[in-house]
Amino acid sequence: MPLLPILGIVVALAAITAAFATPLVRKLATHVGMVDEVGERRMHEQPKPRIGGIAVFLGFAFALFSVLGYLIARNQLRDFDKIHDVIGMLFGGTLILMVGIWDDIMGMRPRNKFVAQIVVAGISLLYGFVIKDIENPFHRGDYIHFAVPWNYALSLVWYVGMMNAINFIDGLDGLLSGLTAISGASLAIIAVGHGHPELALVLAALVGGSLGFLPFNYNPATIILGDSGALFIGYVFATVSIIGTSKTAFTISLLIPLVALALPILDTFVTIIRRTSMGKKITEGDRGHFHHQLVFRFGLNVRQAVLLI
Repeated sequence: MPLLPILGIVVALAAITAAFATPLVRKLATHVGMVDEVGERRMHEQPKPRIGGIAVFLGFAFALFSVLGYLIARNQLRDFDKIHDVIGMLFGGTLILMVGIWDDIMGMRPRNKFVAQIVVAGISLLYGFVIKDIENPFHRGDYIHFAVPWNYALSLVWYVGMMNAINFIDGLDGLLSGLTAISGASLAIIAVGHGHPELALVLAALVGGSLGFLPFNYNPATIILGDSGALFIGYVFATVSIIGTSKTAFTISLLIPLVALALPILDTFVTIIRRTSMGKKITEGDRGHFHHQLVFRFGLNVRQAVLLI
């Protein structure tokens, strides 16, 4: 079967699964009290269930397992390296999802959550997800090689930075799930063009899971992604970028995610500078994010701000 129909099936399976799972997850969260309370830094006026990331992950995992099983059984996917990468991503994604769920339920201290992110990223590095080479953007065909331990350090920074950048942007109803669908689709097109069908499958599953969750998350949302969803999405984007780089050594493998995810990355950079200059801890929350400014400074409502972004 050609790749594009397979990608369409992956998106559909993930979206349908996430759409069916979201009401169940929302009911569970409400029943056991796993809700995001109203507060000074919150943009909602009513408590909302906050473990929506579970629904996105279920759609993502079900679609990948189903299609991978079909492709392997039909001998359409026989490259062990590709299977190895997808399995590793599913395992790492499950680990970081567990970290997010624990934080959503128990409320981890920022330092402990940061350490947990480093541990998951470290496991991924040991599995083989490491940035090794990138093409020199100023001299085609010339590659910049990162030797040990700098390649591991760069990869670790990339993982932790991406997860936190995605987490920071999750501040308005529907914002992160919508950005995930758009950025994921963009990266999937790039993956197909560079001959990485396994990455396209992963991104299609993420797009589908986000689209299935979006109707419940769009303003006024009845459930939010929480740290479980934000950390998981950030992990997938980071891993896809690293795998693409390790296979092709193309600078575009890192530059495209930087462009597609420019807003959360720039917002994180500005947030660090702002909080440091004010003598605050980097982990201390506020309403200074870009999406907050659109609402409080420029007077947009939540829907207008999300659509603009």
